[in-house]
Amino acid sequence: MEPEAKGNQSAFQRLKAVCVPLLGSSVLTPASVPVVLKIVSQLGDILRQMQASGQILASPTITYVFFPLSTILRRNELAAIPDQVLEKLLDVLALLCDSWWWEMDVAAWEQVFMLCSAILGGIDRKGKGKDRDDEAKVAATSCLWSLLRERTSQDLSADLWDINRARKITETFKTHAHTAKFIPVLGQTLNSLLISAESSHLPLQRLSLRVLSAIVSRYLPDGFVPSVLPGVVSSMSKVALGTKTSKGWANGEIVAAALLVMQHTIVRAVGDEVCIREGVVRSVDILEDLLSRPDTDSSEHTSPSPYVTQRTTSWLRGTASQLHIAINALSPLVKHPTPVALIGLADFSATVLSATTLTVPQSQPLLLSYLLSLKASPFDRVTQQSDAALRQILSGRSTSRHRVLQTLLQISRENLAALPRFLLSHADSKVEHVADILTAVCSLATPASGSPHPSVTAISSGVGKLLGPHGGVEKWGWSLLSNLEFVGPPVVVTPPSAQLLLEGDPSASHTTAFPELTMRHVGSRSAYDALERMFRVLGATAGEECLFCVEWFVDIALSGRSGRSVAALWCACRLLEGAGHVSTDPTISSTHRAGRTRRLERFVRDLARRLGETWDAMDVDLEDRPPNAAGPKSDPREDNILVEHVQGLVTIKAVPDGRSAPSSASAHSAVQLVLHRVLRLQLLSVTAGILESRFPPLLLHTLYPVLHGLISESPFESASALAALNAITIHASFATPANLLLSNFDYALDAVSRRLTRRWLDVDATRVLVVLVRLVGRDVVQKAGDVVEECFDRLDEYHGYEIIVDGLVEVLQEVVKAIEEDDNNRLSRETHLPQDTPYPIENALQFESFANWLKNRNRANIPAEPIRDSSYPREAWGKEKEESAGPEDAAAASPDDDTVPETPSQALTHQIVSRSLYFLTHGSPQIRARILMLLANAVPVLPESALLPSVHQAWPFILNRLDDTETYVVSAAALLIAALATHVGDFMYRRIWDDVWPRFREHLRRLERADASNALARRGTGAVGTESAYTHSHRLYRAIIQTLTAAAQGVQAQDSTNWEIIVLFRRFLHSQAHEELQACARKLYDALCRQNEDAVWLALYATMGLVEGPMGFLREPKWDIERNVRMILQT
Repeated sequence: MEPEAKGNQSAFQRLKAVCVPLLGSSVLTPASVPVVLKIVSQLGDILRQMQASGQILASPTITYVFFPLSTILRRNELAAIPDQVLEKLLDVLALLCDSWWWEMDVAAWEQVFMLCSAILGGIDRKGKGKDRDDEAKVAATSCLWSLLRERTSQDLSADLWDINRARKITETFKTHAHTAKFIPVLGQTLNSLLISAESSHLPLQRLSLRVLSAIVSRYLPDGFVPSVLPGVVSSMSKVALGTKTSKGWANGEIVAAALLVMQHTIVRAVGDEVCIREGVVRSVDILEDLLSRPDTDSSEHTSPSPYVTQRTTSWLRGTASQLHIAINALSPLVKHPTPVALIGLADFSATVLSATTLTVPQSQPLLLSYLLSLKASPFDRVTQQSDAALRQILSGRSTSRHRVLQTLLQISRENLAALPRFLLSHADSKVEHVADILTAVCSLATPASGSPHPSVTAISSGVGKLLGPHGGVEKWGWSLLSNLEFVGPPVVVTPPSAQLLLEGDPSASHTTAFPELTMRHVGSRSAYDALERMFRVLGATAGEECLFCVEWFVDIALSGRSGRSVAALWCACRLLEGAGHVSTDPTISSTHRAGRTRRLERFVRDLARRLGETWDAMDVDLEDRPPNAAGPKSDPREDNILVEHVQGLVTIKAVPDGRSAPSSASAHSAVQLVLHRVLRLQLLSVTAGILESRFPPLLLHTLYPVLHGLISESPFESASALAALNAITIHASFATPANLLLSNFDYALDAVSRRLTRRWLDVDATRVLVVLVRLVGRDVVQKAGDVVEECFDRLDEYHGYEIIVDGLVEVLQEVVKAIEEDDNNRLSRETHLPQDTPYPIENALQFESFANWLKNRNRANIPAEPIRDSSYPREAWGKEKEESAGPEDAAAASPDDDTVPETPSQALTHQIVSRSLYFLTHGSPQIRARILMLLANAVPVLPESALLPSVHQAWPFILNRLDDTETYVVSAAALLIAALATHVGDFMYRRIWDDVWPRFREHLRRLERADASNALARRGTGAVGTESAYTHSHRLYRAIIQTLTAAAQGVQAQDSTNWEIIVLFRRFLHSQAHEELQACARKLYDALCRQNEDAVWLALYATMGLVEGPMGFLREPKWDIERNVRMILQT
């Protein structure tokens, strides 16, 4: 005790040094005001230091300090005290009250309370006064807060804290506040605080709302609260909505504090507890409550005080109606930008909702909608607070659980019924709001992570009934499908991995998302995402109970191809995603498989089979249907539409002859057909996600629709088909789509075969087979035998149908291309170059070579030509072996062949080539070009024993293709000759220079004459070719140059022919020629340099004018070839 006494003595000495001069200056004069301000400021600093150090003032010390303050207030008129002095005095008084509250008697508490209230209201002893500034009001409000706030353990040390004592003191002050004498003071203080709460001074506003909350929640009598309810609710609504602020939104803390004051007032005025106690309403929780007869006769009750408002049934009815209007006015706060305000609104809604279930039933849906809207807030704290509040209200411990749950399900039905109306009115914000409400309701059915409250299982059963047989989907479903219309997307963005996958790149990522759909009546992406999320959550909440609704939507979808059918497919797909816990969006990970029951898997299996079997049949039926038979005829009376919503420009055309302009109905139907197929592909991917490893047996029915979508002319459908293929690959646990197709190749081939019969002929089946071979890639060789047999069987059967023959030949070309791309199938041939040593050659080396030739020129054992491979013998079969074998070995020797047996790939390619040569004379130029490209791809694969007889047999037809009327056929023939020159150059020696080169020369002259009148030709001095690289002339130029380059590298030419080529192709080195042609020409001259660099140098330098004399005629000043010549001769 001795240290404590010393501390109190030290504090007393410090306070005495300030209080004595303050008492001496208690009479305020203009000269003493600065002195008093200084002394009071020092006193306040001392008290704050002592409070910060945890020192508690003794009651005598508090009385000693309070005496000079009270003296100043007694000796001076309140109105005469300057605002600054009054502010400092009230600050010191508030600091004193923090410690004085524990020992303060009721009279002192009342006097201090009345003093602060008078200052806030501008009232002095005579009932008149002056309005103080905001700082003085803040000090008075702070002093009130010191008197009214609830004490906690932080106000005293642990050894001095006594909660029972704090409650007793509080009850003493509350009892005094409930006296009839003090109620007018409370009312006046409440009015002053309501006025100051609307002040623009933020500290005053914040502190006033805090004091208001304390007064309303603890100090107002129960009978007095209904009297102040209208004024408090009205003022707090203005404060929360920020009607007097210029920024548009009130401060978040202010909004939360105003809502807290309103919450306390509403709960204490019209709460269920107080109204049940006074007999205004009756709660029926148990059977005995039905027998009780509450006393509702208001005439028997007498008012104990003139300030008390009696609660009656009529009063409650009128008050609840006005209160509902006030609560409805708070709806803009749902969009408040600060999380503090949103959390305050969530607390207000949850508390009022649970406390006024019986008294204000009409506001229950409104308060629930606030909580559900806040549950979809972008702020995590707000979402967690709203979710916890809803779960607590709907938990088993809540007495209002059943009433709130019925209201919640009714809100779901009403919002789902109102959705079509909002869609038709293009109200994206309302659509998003409705979707978020339904999503929030369904999310309560699952347990939240980190939340102590359990899930609300009753919501699952309620949503299950809504989507089940008795949910009335026939009523709300039709109106929803009528307004949920989809249109073609303006732009389809295909990821790069899609193209790489189609090109057979194994490194391409195969996580491809479905292209985004576009709704006619929904413009914002957020609203569309909210609708998607809503249907998924509805399906996840209902579980297998939603399968009835899914089946209903699928039946509507498969009955036609109208916009309503497309919308039905979309709804079914989204619901099934939720029920199966899968998603077509690769960014959303699939959840657990707990909800995938046998019933769901059986339904999904039947659905996948049904989609696959009806893929072609329904499209054929619709294509055969006349345009006016697309749907049932409408009533003629419905043609006179008075109101029409039109988006975009309205084109008005005057038709004098009375004929109407063609409508866009056919284009719209085509778009709907594409969208219908896209959504069926999405539905197939969803079924694969649900069945996972059990899905591959269904590929017999579903693989063809997916591959058929890949060949669609619509990029939207093809991108969707690729996304579906990737999704099925992932769900079926295959590494790549190629592995999936290779493992189930027989299924795909069987589906194509069934669509190439006379009973069922699909012209797209061949294109499906092409994309199948292309996607499998080089591994298709394992299954290529079946493909080739199928193709030739169909060629024999449909050789008169050009479109089918073209598709089958394209399949064969893809097979050969896949075989060629495998390096193991390429033959390693020794290429015999015209000269083994690059040009130029040293003179000494030239003379040495000549001497060796002269010495050995008559020797007979020098081979006439090089031997490349043993598959092309230079002697009769077995002749060498017979000559080397002795007589004794002749009888024992068995006949044998030196030829290497063909590999399966070579045998298959040989079969394709031998049976495809006849189509070189087909009437379709496209088929002729495909056969030529097929032969070009087969050249690197086939051995010479198989290749050369076929080339020899087809050579007249190949030459005729060089004179074909179609340029792309000529280009394909040139590329075939280039491949032959590269791989079997000596075989092509005479054929190229005697048969091919004259035709090429004629083509060059013809193209040169055609470029002179071609609108696409390059303009300029000496310009060559066309501007575009995609014209027929450019491609033919390129093919000719590449063919001659290959011939120059693999076939020895005569000097006269070389010179002719060197001279004719100089113009392609011109800087004004196309860059691609310049690059090809440089390669040609590089190859020619290896044969005769001197001739190349002479011709090119003479062209630039650097060589005079007899070669001057080659000079062409219009051609700028200097850069290309330098590049050629430097290499």
